[in-house]
Amino acid sequence: MPVNQDVIITCALTGAGDTVGRSPHVPVTPEQIAASAVEAAGAGAAVVHIHVREPETGAPSRDPRLYREVVERIRESGTDVVINLTAGMGGDLVIDPQAPLRRLPGTDLVGGLERLPHVEELLPDICTLDCGSLNFGDGSNLYVSTPDMLRTGAKRIRELGVRPELEIFDTGQLWFAKQLLAEGLLDDPTVFQLCMGIPWGAPADPGVLQSMVNMLPTGAQWASFALGRMQMPWVAQSILLGGHVRVGLEDNLYLGKGVKATNAQLVERAVRITESLGSRVATPDEARKKLGLRPRT
Repeated sequence: MPVNQDVIITCALTGAGDTVGRSPHVPVTPEQIAASAVEAAGAGAAVVHIHVREPETGAPSRDPRLYREVVERIRESGTDVVINLTAGMGGDLVIDPQAPLRRLPGTDLVGGLERLPHVEELLPDICTLDCGSLNFGDGSNLYVSTPDMLRTGAKRIRELGVRPELEIFDTGQLWFAKQLLAEGLLDDPTVFQLCMGIPWGAPADPGVLQSMVNMLPTGAQWASFALGRMQMPWVAQSILLGGHVRVGLEDNLYLGKGVKATNAQLVERAVRITESLGSRVATPDEARKKLGLRPRT
């Protein structure tokens, strides 16, 4: 597998995890998230991956108004960056292990189309499609994305002309993503994000990543990431296997032991690793071409 010579860097700005109280740099309000996107783009990110949060509490949100404000602020800034909106929110199910049909606080579970209103309104370059269900960490937290939900979501995303980024948390999900392609619900080039180290999905193991890369359909564009202290080693790991990379505060809060990072600093570190491997960082226009996106308007 050749080293990737032209690397697209994605910055995942804030995510939906319980990280707001753990770092002052995690952006919460639409203004903060948009500003962080602009800073990440200035540092070298061609793509920004966007979640939104309730401004008052920092809790994860699906509110289209918040997405609209973030996207408008980025676009009005004149910053050239590819916009990737999550469409994975609305899949959270927390059950009572003694009474599994009872939903506990933290549940936010809706159908496939109900996860897409902000995508329908804003028509981003990319939106995510989480390609299967998962035991999400310890306890009784589940992420739910069934085959029927995925077929419904993939069909609608295709109708909108938005490129889905296929979020893959384990090998079975990659198998099903290829089934969506076989059924004509995805267009080439397919775009994959291989998500490593999320308990209890695929571990952050180079051998597992190699196996997943071997499973990808011909012509696919792909990136991968790993959590926490594995984030920067995974930048190198992905490039060496021919892929693109993702960094950002969604997945890791630190530059080093005890040193809290900003999104821009994480992107800068990824740029240095990329260039130290003899590769170059792709521009947003180059990313659009590689990923089969519409030209910038």
